[in-house]
Amino acid sequence: MPGANLRRTRTVPAGRNPPSLGTYDVMASLRVLVAEDDPAIRELLVHHLSRDGFITVEAPDGNAALRHGRDGVALIVLDVGLPGVDGFDVARTLRREGHSAPILMLTARADEIDRIVGLELGADDYVVKPFSPREIVARVRAILRRSGQPHEPGPQLLRFGRLEIDDRAREVRVDGNSVGLKPREFALLRALADRPGLALSRDALLERVWGYDFDGDQRTVDVHVRRLRMKLEEQSGLPACVHTIHGFGYKFTQP
Repeated sequence: MPGANLRRTRTVPAGRNPPSLGTYDVMASLRVLVAEDDPAIRELLVHHLSRDGFITVEAPDGNAALRHGRDGVALIVLDVGLPGVDGFDVARTLRREGHSAPILMLTARADEIDRIVGLELGADDYVVKPFSPREIVARVRAILRRSGQPHEPGPQLLRFGRLEIDDRAREVRVDGNSVGLKPREFALLRALADRPGLALSRDALLERVWGYDFDGDQRTVDVHVRRLRMKLEEQSGLPACVHTIHGFGYKFTQP
């Protein structure tokens, strides 16, 4: 059956040799970029999309949206009024560069001309604020169905040998036993495990796990990595899976 393998194995971009990834639920391959400068709206959208099983990537401005959009996502929720580079220019640039991820545009203005411009730039749908976050999730799922990437809600479970990361339970298990991670530790491991074998900078991890408004420094990441290693390796006897990239950040590999 076409696409059936997505239920078992994470897809890997063409031309890149995959590391040993373990097995993924289909949800792990559906990463949604939420590009919205209002922290409250962004957090609300991320919460509802994550609860529905999507992996979310956040961008508070146009430059971050371009960076993450180029990095590869299944769909982009794109606010028109982004600072730096507005949503229209983000869509125009990504389409010009050949990126084909569906775009759901958000705007505070109901002017017909804005909707026309957005759709002509390659947007797949358009929603005017204020909106229901449940409607956004429903529209995201509908767009993915039309684009051949159906989203079927269900438990998201990542397995890497003896290690299991259970999104719905917010639990990490080794040999079936809970490791007892705190919320930030879970989010840090989840962010690293979403891209096995690829190094993530400390700044990227701060943005992903602590948010763009966090006023701490990079040492926060190091402290949480030490705690994570202690619980996974020393307490649970798992081989090393979170590795230091000196002067840069960390990467996850199959333990």
